[in-house]
Amino acid sequence: MASSAVPLEDVPSVDIMTELLRRFKCSSKPDKRLVLIGPPGSGKGTQSPIIKDEYCLCHLATGDMLRAAVSAKTPLGIKAKEAMDKGELVSDDLVVGIIDEAMKKPSCEKGFILDGFPRTVVQAQKLDEMLQKQGTKIDKVLNFAIDDSILEERITGRWIHPSSGRTYHTKFAPPKVQGVDDVTGEPLIQRKDDTPEVLKSRLEAFHKQTEPVIDYYAKKGVVAELHAEKPQKDVTAEVQKVLTS
Repeated sequence: MASSAVPLEDVPSVDIMTELLRRFKCSSKPDKRLVLIGPPGSGKGTQSPIIKDEYCLCHLATGDMLRAAVSAKTPLGIKAKEAMDKGELVSDDLVVGIIDEAMKKPSCEKGFILDGFPRTVVQAQKLDEMLQKQGTKIDKVLNFAIDDSILEERITGRWIHPSSGRTYHTKFAPPKVQGVDDVTGEPLIQRKDDTPEVLKSRLEAFHKQTEPVIDYYAKKGVVAELHAEKPQKDVTAEVQKVLTS
């Protein structure tokens, strides 16, 4: 155990009991290994915390994992920092290695949600190779299908609670108090890239690089298409139907 870990006797009893109850509830849940694919603003960030809690999965967002690996100075994190310091992209092999490391955490015991990876067919192939070595595979790819024309209104009105990933929208899902997270009362932020100009370039990249990933997984028979233009509750119902069928 790492020296920075809090001794168990110093953890409040209510926290221990809450975690034990969570693990007991999770023990009966089926294992699931999911990939969420969709353009920016399609609702992945809204649905992933719901899926994570319902099925006791860990949420693996590659950007967050890279930053954590760099901060923790793991061997892979050091290599990733070297690439970033040179202004280079972190290699697919390094990212897959960091995902491999993250999947070994106890929170990933029942499976995971991958969000933001794979973005290319090559990345999907490397991910499949890594999972095959573990004797597992991707169970389902949730395709958040939505027309580009709907996304601008969604994107420019989006606000986020950074530490939890909870998302709000000024029109479609406003917080109870403007600019404040419903649960913690902490301030919400708006991403610097949530602008029409940045959205256009991100959509072009998505259609060119990531849409072929959907075709790649469709050939394996694991893609479920969601109607991501629907209200949040309707999409949640669709997700639940897909994951329980």
